[in-house]
Amino acid sequence: MMRGMNMQQMMKQAKAMQKKMMAEHEELAKQEFIGKAPDDMVTATFTGDNKLVDLKIKKEAVDPDDIDMLQDLVVAAINDGMTKVNDATQQTLGKYTRGMGM
Repeated sequence: MMRGMNMQQMMKQAKAMQKKMMAEHEELAKQEFIGKAPDDMVTATFTGDNKLVDLKIKKEAVDPDDIDMLQDLVVAAINDGMTKVNDATQQTLGKYTRGMGM
């Protein structure tokens, strides 16, 4: 009988933890993260659920004779933004997965 009560308590705790995790995940998804290329020539704005919602390119970054530089700046801004989202996700939700082999 004692064993059943422990299992019920564990299930209750697991459901509470899952509910809290979902709430924190939803809050994270509402946040915006801005990735920047050097000198802020390109900025990429992401939501916490990894969606690119805005991309800004300064006029000075557009050189028709050097498209490669512009492409590099866009990639740098996107990578910076994705790193910020991933770091925030790990900081916010990582506490739920540590010790679970995830």
